[in-house]
Amino acid sequence: MTAHTPTLETPAGPAGPSVPATAPAVAAARPPHPRWLLRLHGPALYVWAAIVAVLALGLLWLWGPLTDAAADAWRQYNACAGNGPCTYDQDAIVTYKSVYNYVTLPLSALPFLVGAWSGAALFGRELEHGTAQLAWTQGLSPTRWLATKLAVPALLVTVGTGLLVTLHRLAWSAGDGRIDTAKTWYDDPTLHANGPTTVAFALTGLAAGALAGLLLRRTLPALLLALGAVAAVRFLAVLAMPHLWPGVTRVSPLADGYRSSGLGIDSGLVTSTGAHIADPGCGPTVVPECKALYDKLDATGFYNTFHPESHYWPLQLTTTALVLAVAAALTVASFALIRRTTATTATTAASHAAARESAV
Repeated sequence: MTAHTPTLETPAGPAGPSVPATAPAVAAARPPHPRWLLRLHGPALYVWAAIVAVLALGLLWLWGPLTDAAADAWRQYNACAGNGPCTYDQDAIVTYKSVYNYVTLPLSALPFLVGAWSGAALFGRELEHGTAQLAWTQGLSPTRWLATKLAVPALLVTVGTGLLVTLHRLAWSAGDGRIDTAKTWYDDPTLHANGPTTVAFALTGLAAGALAGLLLRRTLPALLLALGAVAAVRFLAVLAMPHLWPGVTRVSPLADGYRSSGLGIDSGLVTSTGAHIADPGCGPTVVPECKALYDKLDATGFYNTFHPESHYWPLQLTTTALVLAVAAALTVASFALIRRTTATTATTAASHAAARESAV
């Protein structure tokens, strides 16, 4: 039996008789809801939620019971220092230090994890396996596809990383001044884990992964390129941070050595004319050879240019703005690349179709 294709009659109008049309008419495809992205990358979402939950629990533990126990142990130790054998809770001090490292280092590594996942799974694998191209034929334009795949993860990354950074600062602040072995505010992992620069690094990782995936369209190379981009941005940000805000210079006599501390910018010797010269690193003036060397250099003291703790937020905010500008530039480059790539592909396909028609 021959199958019959139903037809619809287009009503006759002023221009002429009715024209048969194949039914059902194809409606314009509606772009899918962003939930498709969450379903597609559900395992990664669960892993991210688990990481955030575990680190958050560790930070809450550090913020309350561990800090109080370690602070009590240090009070016991300092109360009997120099008075013979001491009885204090050494385990509390060791546990505090261990847990602090266990939550700080993974938090500092989150931007690298985000960059690796973005380059490998979110973009590189989908472009390599053709999943992205299939989505573009289902009513989802390449630009909207890219916007959705950046916006939804960016929201989750910002919320999760922002929560952990906030808890880390609360935990660190609770022990500052109470625990003798607590990290200084300018310790590199602590400095960034305590502020929004970590969130900016994570968003940069997401944007770098997108650009790497669009450029290379392969999973492993995109992963490696994204990791390299995150490492480069973090390294350059650490170098630039001390110079993004004016520092403070302190001068101390030779006999006193360097008497100020903070996030260092520069240091050295001061001569009798006020000039700043390099410190040969000899040692204190009580060493005769060092005193003779300082006299030969006409040195009268040491200078130290640094950032005190009061500069913490200006440094954090200026560095965060700089890193976010890099993330924005990477994002703009990704949109420009996908527009150019898909436009070139569409032009090539149209040219091939025209060539086939002309050949017929």
